[in-house]
Amino acid sequence: MTPSHPLRILFLSTHNAARSIMAEYLLRRLGHGRFETCSAGLEPRGQVHPMTLKVLSERYRIEPNGARSKSWEELQGEHFDLIITLRDKDREAFPRSRWEPIAAHWNQSDPADFEGDEKQQELRFIQTGRELSMRLDLLCALPMEKLGHLPHPGEQASAPM
Repeated sequence: MTPSHPLRILFLSTHNAARSIMAEYLLRRLGHGRFETCSAGLEPRGQVHPMTLKVLSERYRIEPNGARSKSWEELQGEHFDLIITLRDKDREAFPRSRWEPIAAHWNQSDPADFEGDEKQQELRFIQTGRELSMRLDLLCALPMEKLGHLPHPGEQASAPM
C-alpha cells in the first residue's frame, strides 16, 4: 500500500442516513488522503437525516457535499479493502459472499432512532460523532504498512498488528 493507493473503506449501516454518513465524512477529514471512503445502507432511507448534515457542518466544519443515502447494491462491482458494519443487525444481514475484504464491526447506536426534542436529538448526534471520531482516530493511528497487508478471510496474518 503506497500513498498513491489509499485504503478503500465502506461504512455499512441499516439506513445510510446518519452513522455511516458521519463516519464516511469524518474519516475523509481525519485520514488526510490515506483513505477513500464510501457509505451505504442495507435498507437506505433515500435521504440523509438533516441532523447528520447539521452536526457535520456546524460541529465539525465539514460540508458534506454530495452526501446521499444509497443502497450497498449500488457498490457491488467495487473493491473495498475494509468494510465496517455499524450495527449487529447489519453485520448479520450483510451478504459477505458478495465481497471478500476484511470486515470490522462497530456496534454503534443509531441517533436517528432516538426520540426527544430537537436539542436532545442534536446532543445524541453530537455524541455519535464523538464516538465515531474516537474510533476513526485509532484507525488513522495504525501504520499504513499494517493496513495495507490486512489478511483476507481464511488467510493468516503475517505479523501481529
